[in-house]
Amino acid sequence: MDSLEKHTDYGSVALDEGDLAANPLDQFAVWLDDAERAGIYEPNAMVVGTVDSESRPSSRTVLLKGLDSVGFEFVTNYRSLKGMQLAENPGVSLLFPWYPLNRQVIVLGTARFATAESSDAYFASRPRESQLASMASEQSQPVGSRAMVEQRVAELTKEFEGVATVPRPSWWGGVRVVPRSIEFWQGRTSRLHDRLRYTATAEGTWTIERLQP
Repeated sequence: MDSLEKHTDYGSVALDEGDLAANPLDQFAVWLDDAERAGIYEPNAMVVGTVDSESRPSSRTVLLKGLDSVGFEFVTNYRSLKGMQLAENPGVSLLFPWYPLNRQVIVLGTARFATAESSDAYFASRPRESQLASMASEQSQPVGSRAMVEQRVAELTKEFEGVATVPRPSWWGGVRVVPRSIEFWQGRTSRLHDRLRYTATAEGTWTIERLQP
């Protein structure tokens, strides 16, 4: 297990307050573009952390599917573990780990379920196979075998054969994360990393502060 003894120097690229946009969502868009240009695999992949009503946490990797001036959006089965936890406790964290760039972004915020219209629009944009897979899977629930899920997909494929539009299941849709803080982390030599955190104010603006590495 050599990785436990390995020490990687994260380089000398600095992150200064003067480098940042006034709005963290604009700054995030810049860093996401950097990750795409660098050829990072699934640059929109993020670790979503949720907590249930008994304060038991869980996390999983999800793909970011929307970004605007309000926040971040992903889609899920509302009956899945994360969907049920978000219904119980809307507090959520997002972590974007862009390791090849020695960068990460940490978002803390509140989850809101998207409107039916918004979820309908995204579901309609998905490949048909993905639509049917979403309908077939009772996400997070135990299953006897993979063959059982594949059989359900086959049944739905036959059921909707010749049907132009596959309807969105009512229990599947978007989740909007409205951030209250966003931290930009840049790895530096000797573990003296740069950490700059935006925090939302009651007036709708953002403050920026430097955190110790």
